[in-house]
Amino acid sequence: MKLSSAINKLVEEDPSLVWEQHGDTHEVILWGQGDIHLLVALDRLRRKYGLPLSTHLPQVPYKETIRRAAASVHGRYKHQTGGHGQFGDVYLEIKPLGRGEGFNFSETIVGGVVPRQYIPGVEMGVREYLTHGPLGFPVVDVAVTLTNGSYHSVDSSEQAFKQAARIAMQEGLWRCEPALLEPVVAIAISVPTNFTSNVLRLISTRRGQILGYDAKPNWRSWDEVSAFLPQAEMHDLIVELRSLTQGVGSFRWQFDHLQEVPDKLMDRVLTKSGNSNGNGNGKTNGNGSH
Repeated sequence: MKLSSAINKLVEEDPSLVWEQHGDTHEVILWGQGDIHLLVALDRLRRKYGLPLSTHLPQVPYKETIRRAAASVHGRYKHQTGGHGQFGDVYLEIKPLGRGEGFNFSETIVGGVVPRQYIPGVEMGVREYLTHGPLGFPVVDVAVTLTNGSYHSVDSSEQAFKQAARIAMQEGLWRCEPALLEPVVAIAISVPTNFTSNVLRLISTRRGQILGYDAKPNWRSWDEVSAFLPQAEMHDLIVELRSLTQGVGSFRWQFDHLQEVPDKLMDRVLTKSGNSNGNGNGKTNGNGSH
């Protein structure tokens, strides 16, 4: 039986389970109400559906961006193997964009120094490099402009200009001071009022930003605490929350924005990831409440 079919049946039997195929990390993530809940679910997958799984904590879908611009970044690709060779030559300008603006490609070519038919190859090379930047993660909030270049009437091709663009990006992004971004979630935690102070301390110790708290509507003597919390701090949050609230606390969350990882933590993240985003198919379990 396919994994997705088995997990769908499992979720039908236990609606408190939630699963997703993460687009960035390519992992299958199973969300439950804590370690014991997930262990029971995994055991059912093994016994009932014959699917023993290898599991680990979910990877955090980090991104990266740049802090400064770099002008006139040069990339040249020249390859000769008997017959026709390959030649592409580009100059790029790379600039940071505002958070959440994504990616923009443009060109200011004049005089046909890069023929129009080769410009899509330049954009393709740029986009492909941005899927795995200098820190090992997808690059966001960057603008790239093709400003100049040269070509050979016989040896140039779209593929050669694609390779030239990749070479330029590989050199240029290091000059732009790459920075690591982490996803931050908006979280709402529900607890009895006498545990609210415990929750505020919990958020603070996990690099969270408390937005406020108020009485939970239609719940006598309960509060709802709102906060921003780095996703990296959520893996065992439900376990600690229930420990602090005698087992009754719960939360809901959703992705809100990306923010720079503090410099003191960035080296630790990069070392743990092996300077790689670790893309590959995985089967992963995570602790949480959804």
